[in-house]
Amino acid sequence: MIAGQIALVLAAAFAGAAFYINVAEQPARLGLDDKSLLMEWKPSYAGGFAMQGTLAVMSAIMGFAAAWLTKDWRWLIGAALILANWPYTLFGMMPTNNKLKAIAENDAGPVARKMIESWGRLHAIRTALGISATLAYLWALN
Repeated sequence: MIAGQIALVLAAAFAGAAFYINVAEQPARLGLDDKSLLMEWKPSYAGGFAMQGTLAVMSAIMGFAAAWLTKDWRWLIGAALILANWPYTLFGMMPTNNKLKAIAENDAGPVARKMIESWGRLHAIRTALGISATLAYLWALN
């Protein structure tokens, strides 16, 4: 089932990128001074948002297609989990994202650092959703 395999690959790519952010990029960024921390976070966030948003939507579309083509409801679980990243990002993370984007680099300080630390914890939920979707797709594939 090619649609299901594509859904799985896209979800795994999403999960891998999200995991990388939480275990490598975020800890490294927190080692920077406050100004550099914010300067690194802003473009990283912008690129990640575009890439991960696309991966989540395309994976969900392929998951829904696999469910429809195979009449197997398990694909819907993976599609719902990967797609859950959109409302979670919009309602759970976007307030923090917008506050961080509004801070000028020269105004970066302990408040921005605390918000980026909080952002990392919020992002871990996206990682968990991506891993869960990947596992659900693997379950449906077998």
